[in-house]
Amino acid sequence: MRLHLHLLSDSTGETLENIAKAALAQFDGVETLRHFWPMVRSQTHLERILQEIAHNPGIVLFTLVNAEVRKTLEARCRAMGLPAVAPLDGVSHALSSLLGQEAKARPGRQHMLDAAYFARVDAIQFTIAHDDGVLWEEWEEADILLAGVSRSSKTPTSIYLANRGYKTANIPIVVESPPPTALYSLKRPMIVGLTTSADRLIQIRRNRLLSLNQAPDTDYVEQDSVAREIAFARRMFADNGWPVIDVTRRSIEETAAAIITLYQERKGDRS
Repeated sequence: MRLHLHLLSDSTGETLENIAKAALAQFDGVETLRHFWPMVRSQTHLERILQEIAHNPGIVLFTLVNAEVRKTLEARCRAMGLPAVAPLDGVSHALSSLLGQEAKARPGRQHMLDAAYFARVDAIQFTIAHDDGVLWEEWEEADILLAGVSRSSKTPTSIYLANRGYKTANIPIVVESPPPTALYSLKRPMIVGLTTSADRLIQIRRNRLLSLNQAPDTDYVEQDSVAREIAFARRMFADNGWPVIDVTRRSIEETAAAIITLYQERKGDRS
């Protein structure tokens, strides 16, 4: 099945894209052709888009706060027999009813450069600078520190957490190279151990070696050697009482969500 999906936003469209992605993930066998239309704030701009929608009819998702632009879009979609859905309407109406106030019709209000935005930028910069054990002298400034053997999703998970506003450092656990002793005396950051199954780790490592055109027959992917690495890391995590997350069957998003839950629980215990 082939589907034209038109996404219209009066801001960056990031929210709308995430909603569409989450919804489409529930369906198999659908070839989606996305037409992305950000910063739609005038009737003139909308008219050009409506011509494209007429040429490629499909479902229309929109986040538009301008009443006139929205009214035109909905009317024209009805005339063409196309569904036009405003996915945030239900949430906004429920909040409005509960809070007893009208939503502020301001395009891109959620993207205003507030303190949280700058904190997120700061977290991303910190995380990139403290990847793979670099600048361990500054680990005390981190919110979260991830530890795990090579290719256990430390870096992508760190970047995801940084985008959520958490300063995240990470360190590879290597049997032959013990970590800096400072790791064991950290007070501020929450240290989390990431582990995975040996079979899954070997598969990921083999693919990595092949992508680099390197020989796939080394201790790096040898079953007993990898098992010893994982066991060594697990003993370290247990000896220090660090929480452990098995990433074998988790996506990066699921792993990060579990870490954030642990972090919030830790903050609650300390407050």
